[in-house]
Amino acid sequence: MRLIIGCDEAAYDLKMTIIEHLRKKGIEPDDFGANKGEVVLYPDVAYRVADEIAKGNYDRGILLCGTGIGMSICANKVPGVRAAVCHDPFSAERARKSNDAQIMCLGERVVGPELAKYLVDIWLECDFAGGGSAQKVARINELEQEHIHKACV
Repeated sequence: MRLIIGCDEAAYDLKMTIIEHLRKKGIEPDDFGANKGEVVLYPDVAYRVADEIAKGNYDRGILLCGTGIGMSICANKVPGVRAAVCHDPFSAERARKSNDAQIMCLGERVVGPELAKYLVDIWLECDFAGGGSAQKVARINELEQEHIHKACV
C-alpha cells in the first residue's frame, strides 16, 4: 500500500507516533507534514496530500491537525477525494466501508496516541463494502462532477 501522511505543527507528535507504528507494521509512509518546530498552514498540507491521492500517486493518506476537522474540510475540496474525521472505532471503520474515504483525518487534541494507532489499524484493514453505499458514493462523485462542470461553463 502506498501511504502518505501529513500534519501541521499541532499534530507533529502524533504524526511521529503513527509513522513509528506504521513502520513496525512494515508500512513506510511518505511524510509531507511539518517538521519539528516548523509552523505550516494546514490547508497547504491537506491540499498537497489530497492532490497526491487524487492523482493516484498514493492509495491512502492520513492527515493530522489539532482536531482533524480543518484538514478534512480542505482535503475534501480536491475533486475525487473523500476525507473523513475519525475519532472512534466506528467512524474509522465506516469511513472506509461506507464512504470509501481515501484519507483519514485525526486530531492530536482529540485522540491520544494509543487510540490513534488503533484507529489507523482499523482504517487500514477495512475496504469499501459497496452494497447500498456504492450508490451513495457514486452520487457524491456525480454531484462533484456536476459542480466542476458548472464552474467551467
